[in-house]
Amino acid sequence: MKLGNPFRPPLLSAFLISVSLWSATPAQAQERGELRIATSYKLMTLDPQYANLNENTSLLSHIYERLVYQDEQLDLKPGLAASWRPVSDTKWEFKLRDNVRFHDGSAFAADDVIYTIERIRDFLKPPSGGFRSYVSGIKSVSAPDPLTVLIETNGKVPNLPLFFSSIFVMNRPSDGFEPTEDLNAGRPPVGTGPYRFESWSSGETLKLTRNDDYWGGRPAWLKVAFRVIENPAARVAALSTGEVDVADAIPARDVASLKQRGARIASVGAARINFIQFDVSRETLPGVTDKSGTPIANPFKNPVVRRALAMATDRGILVDKILAGYGTAASQVFPNGLPGTSANLQPQASNYDEARSLLSQAGFPDGFNVILAGPAGRYPGDAESLQAIAQSWSRIGVKAQPTTAPFSVFNTKRAAGDYGVWYGGTSGEAVDIILHTLLASPNPERGTGALNFGKFQNVAFDAMLAKAESIAVGPERNKALAEATELVMADQPIIPLYHFHHIVGYGPRIGSYVMHPRGWTTAMQMLAASATE
Repeated sequence: MKLGNPFRPPLLSAFLISVSLWSATPAQAQERGELRIATSYKLMTLDPQYANLNENTSLLSHIYERLVYQDEQLDLKPGLAASWRPVSDTKWEFKLRDNVRFHDGSAFAADDVIYTIERIRDFLKPPSGGFRSYVSGIKSVSAPDPLTVLIETNGKVPNLPLFFSSIFVMNRPSDGFEPTEDLNAGRPPVGTGPYRFESWSSGETLKLTRNDDYWGGRPAWLKVAFRVIENPAARVAALSTGEVDVADAIPARDVASLKQRGARIASVGAARINFIQFDVSRETLPGVTDKSGTPIANPFKNPVVRRALAMATDRGILVDKILAGYGTAASQVFPNGLPGTSANLQPQASNYDEARSLLSQAGFPDGFNVILAGPAGRYPGDAESLQAIAQSWSRIGVKAQPTTAPFSVFNTKRAAGDYGVWYGGTSGEAVDIILHTLLASPNPERGTGALNFGKFQNVAFDAMLAKAESIAVGPERNKALAEATELVMADQPIIPLYHFHHIVGYGPRIGSYVMHPRGWTTAMQMLAASATE
């Protein structure tokens, strides 16, 4: 079992594993200017600022762009902003790229950046405010000239450029703010990106056309067609038969068979965490009962119970068996060794005797019953992980009944409070971003806790995190974040499970595929096999 510190910076470099090409089929003999992608990502909306979810970020990045881009090493690179610098502790200057145009022909300028910030900060409200945490600290924004943006913050925000690596820039309309409903039902979305919007069928397809006037040069593919296939086996089948050129989120168990069929595989360690999350706020929870089926008081309010369940979770089975080695066991929100992580937090092997003792100390010597919820096909090994966790917990008397649903259904039910404990996952630009959204106390004004669905609160941690976030990027900030992580993880608000590897399969029309640790699936990562593509 990979319980040590297997995640090292080189894993964030893309690497490719190639085998012989498969033979062409009639399905592959069609127009080679179109790239066909089977994706697990179900685009929820055409509003690029509505929900901070990978499916929206990944697919809409063809149409919209950010001021700052986070590359395959998670380093910041110029995007729509050509450069940036701090003017003072509370003021930043962004110089914008010249000669950039939106798809409707209008020129990109500072006023569009102002509109973007104000729309997120002042117009979009929860639950459609997933990006508010990035701009909640902005006091004012102004434009001394069309290609310069000055941003004043309420306090020190030393990683402000990092925040802008997650925010898509929209063009300012003639009047007011555009509602999400209008973007979904009205005119085609207009961005500055390498591809133009062609059509969208919610939950089924997204079709794009090359933007020949793109400031970064002509894109590789004439057209791009995303086909939403949420079932992993169906994605694998579509790739195997040549119906698509690329399939993302390949299950580790299918890698060997795909290689045998001639597919090629790209893989990279993920800058993300998958975990078990508890509802610690309500007095009683749906599906949580004693052994006779009688509802009981919320056991997850007690951190001892949470620690017992963490101790009874066998990460080795999850990583070695379910992920087939394409992942590492987790002890904190980012893989050990990345900036802001703690060397003192290492994944621990399961200890059922100690877990039973803790559960008894907490008043549950006989355990209890619980429904363990999660999405199906959203993450590699998600449904299988639930089954394995349930088996592990049964060894200390906790009878967990796994239940899964498509992510859209699961997400709705979780928001409605239908679950008491569930499997989840999130990625982020840096450690502090995930701590800020996943573990900090929910506070809409400060923009914290957007993914803290269990409503966990630790005032001491909140203070430590806020202090760490005020420190300039560097070793001192990293140390402060590591100490804050140690404090909060001692409270066990979540059970870190693993950091899986992103696995993508591709066929002969793709010359090479550059993986991104954020798990995006974009046409920009795929180079054609020949210049005639």
